[in-house]
Amino acid sequence: MAVAESVDNFEINDYLRLEMMPHFLCPGCGHGIAMRALLWAVHELGIDKDKLAIVSGIGCSGRMGAYVDANTFHVTHGRPLAFATGLALARPDLEVVVITGDGDALAIGGNHLIHACRRNLRMTCLLLNNEVYGMTGGQVSPTTSENRLTTTTPGGNLEPVFDACKLAEAAGAGLVGREVTLQTPALKNMIKEGLAYPGFAFLEVISDCTEIYGRKNDLGNSPEMILSQKKSMRPDSYGTIVDEPFRPNSLPTGVLARNDRPEYGETYRNFAKSQQGRAK
Repeated sequence: MAVAESVDNFEINDYLRLEMMPHFLCPGCGHGIAMRALLWAVHELGIDKDKLAIVSGIGCSGRMGAYVDANTFHVTHGRPLAFATGLALARPDLEVVVITGDGDALAIGGNHLIHACRRNLRMTCLLLNNEVYGMTGGQVSPTTSENRLTTTTPGGNLEPVFDACKLAEAAGAGLVGREVTLQTPALKNMIKEGLAYPGFAFLEVISDCTEIYGRKNDLGNSPEMILSQKKSMRPDSYGTIVDEPFRPNSLPTGVLARNDRPEYGETYRNFAKSQQGRAK
């Protein structure tokens, strides 16, 4: 990992393209919290902005890269992992981060996700899961909870929810984790672990679409939606109040799986070196 000298105090404006402000995110959108956690992790690891490459696709999540003062690529729908694969192979000196959404990565981009996990090329994939196609009208996505209303499921969603982390683990991802935006320090620490991992890190972030999804399903205002990620506040055995994270649809959070195995980029480069000078 290429690093620069780190400073104790994190100032997010140092990592943003301020000329792009104001941003287009709706008030209370969890994606902004996720982006802050990412940049906080980048800062604590001391990653040089000139060595940070962010690839994003289409959707609300796809706009995140436009606001980050780094090497950023806004690519076609469902294809950020494909573009990032080429970038990571060609430039192993870069810290490659993919920011994608539940529709971008699991619907049109599902095939690319499977093979990115299978290859185990060193990069970090942040899947911002808000359960809906927020930017294009509020259509149902692979992670929309059952019985939820969307513009394409006006009577309620009948399809089972796609567990992205189980898919990533089964496909061979090196590191798999999930966290909620309410637990921002925990989310930052999980992203740090993903960035430092010498392979493919798949990190699902449970986010909130407060305007399109929240209003249609009467989930409350923005603070209420964020706070709904909190399962309970209860005293532990010592009488201390424990803030227990929400488990949406009984999904666990934190680092869920590690599959330490050879990283594809190094394997590929070693093979290419071994072939140099061989007769055709």
